[in-house]
Amino acid sequence: MQNPRELALDVLMKIDKKEELSHIAIGETLEKYQFSEKKDRAFFTRLCQGTLERRLTIDYVIDLYSKTKERKMKPLVRSLLRMGACQILFMDHIPDSAACNECVKLAKKRGFSKLSGFVNGVLRTISRQKQEIPFPDRNKDFVKYLSVACSMPEWIIRHFLRSYSEEETETIVSSFLEPKKTTVSWMESSGSREELIASLEKDSAKVEDGKLLPEALRISHYDFLRRLTSFREGRFIVQDESSMLAGKAADPKEGQKILDMCSAPGGKALYAADKLHGTGQVLARDLTEYKEELLKENIERVGFENIRTQIWDARIPDERLAESMDVVLCDVPCSGLGIMGKKQDIKYNLEESALEDLVKLQREILKTALTYVKPGGSLLFSTCTINPKENEENFRWLAGQTGYEPEDLTPFLPETLDIKTAKEGYIQLLPGIHPCDGFFIGKLRRTK
Repeated sequence: MQNPRELALDVLMKIDKKEELSHIAIGETLEKYQFSEKKDRAFFTRLCQGTLERRLTIDYVIDLYSKTKERKMKPLVRSLLRMGACQILFMDHIPDSAACNECVKLAKKRGFSKLSGFVNGVLRTISRQKQEIPFPDRNKDFVKYLSVACSMPEWIIRHFLRSYSEEETETIVSSFLEPKKTTVSWMESSGSREELIASLEKDSAKVEDGKLLPEALRISHYDFLRRLTSFREGRFIVQDESSMLAGKAADPKEGQKILDMCSAPGGKALYAADKLHGTGQVLARDLTEYKEELLKENIERVGFENIRTQIWDARIPDERLAESMDVVLCDVPCSGLGIMGKKQDIKYNLEESALEDLVKLQREILKTALTYVKPGGSLLFSTCTINPKENEENFRWLAGQTGYEPEDLTPFLPETLDIKTAKEGYIQLLPGIHPCDGFFIGKLRRTK
């Protein structure tokens, strides 16, 4: 692998210029260097992700000790200082001197020799002062404090505080900074759970049970996902337990016809197809060729034959499917405020004004979804956000539609998950409070 710091610099600059989303930019680099030293790829990944997830905190610190504010810096210098500060502040195993020296070298290599002294001065000042950094006073300005401490835009903090207490908000926002293990869903059609665990451990992965469902496993210490024999053989899919819960709540039964309207990358569709045990049919749709390719890639790897894909705009009714589906899965496009710990771009790119537009888009899709459910069938509505307007308010709107009524979710939940609204047909899972992503699940039954 080339110099991991230099590769990280290139990735961070692409993301800063909004040329690529972070998971794509990081993933493409890891794919290119998948056979390099594991420690180099691990350092590259941690440096990129750490700099991104802590960016607001890092920028606050840089602005404290730099005469030139970060927003006025040249893009390369800004990215260099951010990754240098990340190593100094949040990567204890990296000597401060190494973080400073390597950033100075990269400044010179990239044609910024005249600014290398500036880079060196700012980073060495941060190194000297890192135990005494004056952060905002929690008691005087809770929003500013939490924004800087947890690297979260202030508007998102204020948005959460409209629905959740200060304690809940801090727990939620803090959880996004916690290390995440890879959660996978065992495909029972591919063999036993014990065989999957044995295969993972043979490939040196550390395996732990999930927190909510027996088909969930948490894996870590593996080298590269595609190198895992069990991944290539389609024995599991990468899926958070919140999404698995949505699949379980849909309650797919053998022989049923299931439509997944916004399916890519296909987790819930594959989960449902697995539970059909080779019977029935799952139709997995999404909007673009790119998303359909993601679906096809996962379906081909798992090898299920009772699932097919199709490009379709979920807002547009398909009269051929009217009142024909036993189960309709509708995981609508949303703000993603429940998964910011996995997708850093959301908190930096999302604008508050977009929330209302998302609610309107969701209503369009949900209105179409209602037309596909046959009498006695069910509609499973879900999002990966924790915004009540996108979730509870949309669910109440759905429940008010003629011929539909909420279905009790209690039978589908583990005993450890006690959420009172489950009897009313919906649950809101909160990151940091529940052991999964922030996720909303609501279920309705068509009565006539």
